[in-house]
Amino acid sequence: MARAIIHVDMDAFYASVEQRDDPALRGKPVIVGGHSRRGVVLAASCEVRPFGVRSAIFMARAVALAPHAIVVPPRFAAYADASDKVFAIFESVTPLVEPLSLDEAFLDVTGSQALFGTPGEIARRIRERIAREVLLPASAGIAASKFVAKIASDLAKPNGQKEVPAEQTVGFLAPLPVSRLWGVGPRTEETLKGLGLDTIGKIALADPVWLERRLGSGGRHLWELSRGVDEREVAPDRDAKSMGAEDTFEEDVDDADEIHTHLHSQALRVGRRLRRAKAKARVVQLKIKFADFEVITRRKTLEAPSDDGQRLYQEALELLGRVPRQKKIRLTGVSGQDLNFGEVQLGLFAPKPQRREKLNAALDRIADRYGSAAVTTADLVKADDRPEDDEEVRRALGASRLDADAANRGKKKRD
Repeated sequence: MARAIIHVDMDAFYASVEQRDDPALRGKPVIVGGHSRRGVVLAASCEVRPFGVRSAIFMARAVALAPHAIVVPPRFAAYADASDKVFAIFESVTPLVEPLSLDEAFLDVTGSQALFGTPGEIARRIRERIAREVLLPASAGIAASKFVAKIASDLAKPNGQKEVPAEQTVGFLAPLPVSRLWGVGPRTEETLKGLGLDTIGKIALADPVWLERRLGSGGRHLWELSRGVDEREVAPDRDAKSMGAEDTFEEDVDDADEIHTHLHSQALRVGRRLRRAKAKARVVQLKIKFADFEVITRRKTLEAPSDDGQRLYQEALELLGRVPRQKKIRLTGVSGQDLNFGEVQLGLFAPKPQRREKLNAALDRIADRYGSAAVTTADLVKADDRPEDDEEVRRALGASRLDADAANRGKKKRD
């Protein structure tokens, strides 16, 4: 049986969440972004894209291109809640879910067909549930490989799906521009066009040895991709070596209380992600980027692995005390590292679950049902007002979600 890979990508995710939550924004050109000088566009609604506004361009340029657009500051908590609900739908179909960002994932549904039908039916079911339960649009691509599924979902936008049967892969790819190939940036694209290779089909017809002579070792890789050869497995969160959260501030910060609030929020987010992945961290790492872009990290090994956000926060505060503070801070981050998945081996006389574990389980159930902001601590009441999450800036610029959530994945991703 051929592999069945689905790539699901939410359409203009942040902008769609804003339009969902504020009826006054529906049908309007909406830009989600941060500081006008330092920020980038995190999402652009369908209505503003004809003006050339896209994710990852600088906000100053976006506002110049579409001065009539409505600029909305990002609300990370709302996006995280929507993402959690979307990923719960994914995981109800298959355990083989590889997150690429808050709004994008690969699913291997090869083994799910006996329960849920054909890959196309599974993708349609997923999109219908997202529309009904989360009230957001999603597009999907279905293919025998991750690379082709990703292209198919791009071509299915907005709010559609496209399936590429394995035997039609080469023909599907042939007319597409070489820029669609993973690993082909502007410079490589220029080189390929100089060789007369302006479509994927022309690369597929070329001699791979000749390509290697012209392009180095990457030549054969491009030839394989052009023929739909992509053997990479869907790698779920269990391959993660770390999980973390970072925030870049709109303005450099030197207020201790504000820094503590960010660390608290980040630690709680990491704790929730650890528990969701059934993982515990042996090491806590604090990351600080100063206003002059100097980056330092501090790490501490815990006596026992933990998935408790409050414990991570206390350790992060202790690590912060070791950091010289002569300069303002631009970014903070907390991560859990050296992860243990599943149950940690217990001693002969293992203690009963602690009150904190029971509390976290209860809070997780509330968050699953009502959203992560339903119950929070006093210092995080204004968490929705914080600037864009650095992890999401990285996603907007093309980095994977796990580049921040699981920076050292066991199998390197290609996001």
